[in-house]
Amino acid sequence: MDTFKTHCYSIVFLVVCSAVLSLAYPQVRRHQFVIQETPVKRLCKTQNSITVNGMFPGPTLEVTNGDTIEVEVVNKARYNATIHWHGVRQMRTGWADGPEFVTQCPIRPGGSYTYRFTIQGQEGTLWWHAHSSWLRATVYGALIIRPREGEAYPFPKPKRETAIILGEWWNANPIDVVREATRTGAAPNNSDAYTINGQPGDLYNCSSQDTTIVPIDVGETNLLRVINAALNQPLFFTVANHKLAVIGADASYTKPFTTSVIMLGPGQTTDVLIKGDQPPARYYMAARAYQSAQNAAFDNTTTTAILEYKSAPCPAKKGINAPKPIMPPLPAYNDTNTVTAFSQSFRSLRKAQVPTDIDENLFFTVGLGLNNCPPNFPSSRCQGPNGTRFTASMNNVSFVFPQTVSLLQAHQQGIPGVFTTDFPGTPPLQFDYTGNVSRSLYQPIPGTKLYKLKYGSRVQIVLQDTSIVTPENHPIHLHGYDFYIVAEGFGNFDPKTDTSKFNLIDPPLRNTASVPVNGWAVIRFVADNPGVWIMHCHLDVHITWGLAMAFLVENGVGELQTLQAPPPDLPVC
Repeated sequence: MDTFKTHCYSIVFLVVCSAVLSLAYPQVRRHQFVIQETPVKRLCKTQNSITVNGMFPGPTLEVTNGDTIEVEVVNKARYNATIHWHGVRQMRTGWADGPEFVTQCPIRPGGSYTYRFTIQGQEGTLWWHAHSSWLRATVYGALIIRPREGEAYPFPKPKRETAIILGEWWNANPIDVVREATRTGAAPNNSDAYTINGQPGDLYNCSSQDTTIVPIDVGETNLLRVINAALNQPLFFTVANHKLAVIGADASYTKPFTTSVIMLGPGQTTDVLIKGDQPPARYYMAARAYQSAQNAAFDNTTTTAILEYKSAPCPAKKGINAPKPIMPPLPAYNDTNTVTAFSQSFRSLRKAQVPTDIDENLFFTVGLGLNNCPPNFPSSRCQGPNGTRFTASMNNVSFVFPQTVSLLQAHQQGIPGVFTTDFPGTPPLQFDYTGNVSRSLYQPIPGTKLYKLKYGSRVQIVLQDTSIVTPENHPIHLHGYDFYIVAEGFGNFDPKTDTSKFNLIDPPLRNTASVPVNGWAVIRFVADNPGVWIMHCHLDVHITWGLAMAFLVENGVGELQTLQAPPPDLPVC
């Protein structure tokens, strides 16, 4: 009997130990994403939207720092598709990064591909989205990275956590919207609504019943993981009568600061703590546009969700005679002062490892342009201003994506003629970037130009907005890297006076920088991840027009500084 007992205890001990070990050690987390058409009803209308696993937004992936992720993506839609894991460093695993014709050929209809990568040293909120045409209008979801077992948040653990994904909705097929704009050369139609977790909210037709509800109770703290998944619009976000304590952004912790409103460019994430310290009631969460481009049409509607105290009085049936939730004030659409005060509040939680001795000092202008109407085009294909076609560029190069092979494959296999490595490190022509620009500078040169970086080189980039066509706040996203934003300002960057403003102690670590309208931002990083990495404006209309470039980061020494071999199931073109 004693032997039997000992045997049983041993089994229990082994089971408990294995359970503890499985929590303590990094795991392989496997998922399947089926990209498919699904009927989705919004704004009184049902239309077939491209979704993942029939969900809009798509599934939230929850992982732990150190985990390996394997996601088999099966494409049952009628469009080419890829998935980008926005903000994941992808160390040596560029094949899993996802931008179409940059690191892979697309997954064709009927095809599949398994993305494999490891989360290394990142914690907080990221997200995933399609990176092919405008599929990411509906193909997106949250990616939450928790601390390793035994490690804690650098703030008191909240009672709840809620992902808040801000999106944009068209009463049309988004692929048709961008295709029509590409045909005409004009700006694409604006969205019909913004959404919070896929729902437009109370202020739109046929939307009240499904408005997103976020629970809280008196005395509780809720961690809101706010993600801007909108295609083309920076957004303000606020909660009526509640302060927001910012504690992280782009999966990096920040020194906490309190604000009543946050602004996120498309691609950015912000983690905020909200306390249940108000009288039990229902309070609107609201988001609407930050519109920095003058005289440009935009979607000026407001999306809402409801922060609902569990002890609040129940709303009457069907909302009859029920008091409306309390509505927060929102900044004016063009309130750049609020945006500036917010963005300049960010500091890294600890002293940052900012590169100081710079090997590559780069200066990139970013902005729009207008192409003259080609002689063989009818006027119907030149519906931009004064019979032109919209375009965009960095350093006067309008990026052209290859169509027969990805840039990473061309680099790794030595395929000639796909790209050149002569992207200019400074503007080909210096001018008053934020002043009155000569019309002769409106038309950029198309090209597939990369900039080569040696492994381990320390890089500084000045990102300078221009007033060509119109100045605008541009969310610039660099794949494969985080970077420190050491300074930002307005007007033309002046190295003589602006270098003194650099924060080299605790600048924020981001993956997407909102370059101020009519201004500049300076970023720094170490090129320690070999591969081909696109840097582009995360306003999707701008990447469609060519506001992008790519870095070719060479291999270093040895296996750990070398790009991995491509996986056997990498899609072929």
